Amino acid sequence: MSSSAYPRLPARYAGVVMPFFLSVLMTFVVSGISTLKALGPTTAFLQTWPASWALSWIVAFPTLMLVLPIVRRLVALVVAPPA
Repeated sequence: MSSSAYPRLPARYAGVVMPFFLSVLMTFVVSGISTLKALGPTTAFLQTWPASWALSWIVAFPTLMLVLPIVRRLVALVVAPPA
């Protein structure tokens, strides 16, 4: 019996799940900051932010999936492998 209280995905899905959560959190923060800067702390901000977040996530997640292999190669060029 698993010690987890909820079902978990197999480890092979980590390559999609990690960018999924990363893109959700990053677009949440960046779209919030951008929308707040553009509209100020108003009701319009609260009405606009969810749509801004959704649009930015729709772009960010597939982009992240496409560029992640390139980023991994760049990191490998800059960072020494573990000893």
